[in-house]
Amino acid sequence: MKPKILVTGGAGYIGSHTCIALHQAGYDIIVFDNLSNSSVEAINRVSNLIKTPVTFIKGDIRDRASLQKVFIEHSFFGVIHFAGLKAVGESVEKPLRYYDNNVSGTLNLLDIMRAHDVKNFVFSSSATVYGDPDVLPINENAPRSATNPYGHSKLMVERILEDLTSADEGWSLVTLRYFNPVGAHVSGQIGEDPNGIPNNLMPYISQVAVGKLAQLSVFGNDYATPDGTGVRDFIHVTDLAYGHVAALDYIQQQDHPTGFLPINLGTGKGSSVLELLTAFSEVSGQRIPYQFAPRRAGDIASCYASADKAKALLGWEAELSIKDMCADTWRWQRLNPNGFS
Repeated sequence: MKPKILVTGGAGYIGSHTCIALHQAGYDIIVFDNLSNSSVEAINRVSNLIKTPVTFIKGDIRDRASLQKVFIEHSFFGVIHFAGLKAVGESVEKPLRYYDNNVSGTLNLLDIMRAHDVKNFVFSSSATVYGDPDVLPINENAPRSATNPYGHSKLMVERILEDLTSADEGWSLVTLRYFNPVGAHVSGQIGEDPNGIPNNLMPYISQVAVGKLAQLSVFGNDYATPDGTGVRDFIHVTDLAYGHVAALDYIQQQDHPTGFLPINLGTGKGSSVLELLTAFSEVSGQRIPYQFAPRRAGDIASCYASADKAKALLGWEAELSIKDMCADTWRWQRLNPNGFS
């Protein structure tokens, strides 16, 4: 058995898939989640899939006492930190909520880690820290900025991590900047289950396909892209999960701390909204009604990764295709039309 890992936000979409990958790799996991945008049923299903009960603790990263208790009761090698709010549109409407949860919560977590001498940290960052990029594909040395409060909150945490390693060289802080996670576990048992109307494209498409929503709104058809719709680097959530395991393995293999280490996780290819829509229709056999709508505040035209650093350092690269992403999403949605409920 490899060392014990605290997975904050482990009941969420990416967290739950990563729990499976961590178990497969031999890590012992403890999940800490406030269930504000997730379900304990995800943990139950992960336990069934890995045939081992997952230790789950309900708690909020902003609650110092409950987080402190977890670190007193368990000896961790490191933390994978997913706990965060993630909807661009909502962040524009509710910026204070995003800064409180994503920035203040992370500060609290890091301070308690420091107090317990746990200095290995894999951070769930985002391609939004690159803002509206000048050059594509985007590599890790690209200038950073942000176009919305969600992106600002991720960028603020990255700055904090950089300052932390400047002050104390004992930290290994791998910040994984991922692009657009989609898809679901191949079993169809876990997948993306947003509260209310989905903020992200793929769950919206799948809910239209299953008849839960009437039609898709495509925000913007006048971007400088091949078909006028936004271009994104869609990455299968299972590939993404293995990226976190690769990051932990990398930290373990080093004979000294890594410091602040930013790494992109993406496929290196961009697909437009309409291309994803077409692929989903083909895989599912469903017609997806859609209409064009005005651009959303904070959105950009194109964003896709250079994933060379992940391959060189972590030995990781994305393997699953857009077709796989659509097929697995459709299986999850068909089997679970109302998500975990």
